[in-house]
Amino acid sequence: MSRRTPLGAVLGLGSAKEGVGHWWAQRLTAVALLPLGLWFVFSVAILAGTESSDYLSVVDWVSAPFNAVMLILFIGTLAYHSMLGVQVVIEDYVHGWLKVFSLVLQKFAHIAVAAAAIYSVLSIALGN
Repeated sequence: MSRRTPLGAVLGLGSAKEGVGHWWAQRLTAVALLPLGLWFVFSVAILAGTESSDYLSVVDWVSAPFNAVMLILFIGTLAYHSMLGVQVVIEDYVHGWLKVFSLVLQKFAHIAVAAAAIYSVLSIALGN
């Protein structure tokens, strides 16, 4: 016994089987952002609470290997999570040729911003 409607069976329409993967990716990145976000907020709060919270102390903080790795993880996870969320909004509310254009543009924009941020962290961490 099938749960498909007769018209759906004839046309072969059904699930594209891609929504679950997108849903899981969004949930996993949200879970990953919890500890990464807490680490970032507490680290910046502690850094701002010191009496020497100037440019050089921030550069020293980013230069620490643990902080550099955590920042790169935070940036990558945040960019991917944001890209998934914006994609859902565009798919739901934008129609026609503008939908395809917006989806491509937002992906390129997220990748460009993430690449620039990761390059900045690596540049500081590696001493360039």
